[in-house]
Amino acid sequence: MNEKREIAVPSRTKEILAKHGFTFKKSLGQNFLTEPNILRKIVETAEITDQTNVIEVGPGIGALTEHLAKNARQVLAFEIDDRLIPVLADTLQEYPNVQVVHQDVLAADLLRVTHEVFEDELPIKVVANLPYYITTPIMMHFLESDLPVAEMVVMMQKEVADRISAKPGTKAYGSLSIAVQYYMEAKLAFIVPKTVFVPQPNVDSAILKLTRRVTPAVEVTNEKEFFKLTKAAFQLRRKTLWNNLQNNYGKDEETKKWLQDSLTVAGIDPSRRGETLTLAEFAALSNEMEANKPSLNK
Repeated sequence: MNEKREIAVPSRTKEILAKHGFTFKKSLGQNFLTEPNILRKIVETAEITDQTNVIEVGPGIGALTEHLAKNARQVLAFEIDDRLIPVLADTLQEYPNVQVVHQDVLAADLLRVTHEVFEDELPIKVVANLPYYITTPIMMHFLESDLPVAEMVVMMQKEVADRISAKPGTKAYGSLSIAVQYYMEAKLAFIVPKTVFVPQPNVDSAILKLTRRVTPAVEVTNEKEFFKLTKAAFQLRRKTLWNNLQNNYGKDEETKKWLQDSLTVAGIDPSRRGETLTLAEFAALSNEMEANKPSLNK
């Protein structure tokens, strides 16, 4: 009978939505998961125990939150939709280890909020079904914050998961792959079919497991410039590295010489395309460019 009480069971989800008169907001990318087995698999993939504190983004009506609460020490859930705050107070009332914060996670001071909520200094993991329209900004917000996130197990559109975990030389590989893989090791855990959501999205989802590297994947002298370079290299995918770099950094003689010299010393053929370069090659080029910046670029 316990199965019936799980929030994710379709009949219970329907009851909760009806009880609170809840309607979905397309603008918030709301798709609620109605398959408890997948939620159990997410928690297993994230290896959540009572020695883990968890941050969730967009708990919805609490389907995943419930499973996290049963396993984690504490759960901090960020929910932007004020209509869901009373719903969550109702559905999660039996879990005292859950705290729902009514705030846009992108505007949150993550260090301060976690310090206020989490009573014990335990490894922090981010586990969430991320809204499709804002997946990348949320992930980067966590990665670029000073919060020591040990691991992220996040659900997203399969296409985005493919891009994040992509290897050099593939169509999916791009600046997003590099930005995430710089900080984390990315692994596609499993696919979630679109049929297990209400309302049903147009595409399948994927669970991506990201594990924090002890140190970044490559050593760069200026992180900001490194990420600027990787974005520039992929600006127009069909263009060569040389064309994209000129378009972004300038075409005057001094800049062209700086770019050409940097490419030569880094051992990179300017006629290659950005998607063929490894993280190590991008790092070598970025460090070379940084070391020999002409005065106009300093």
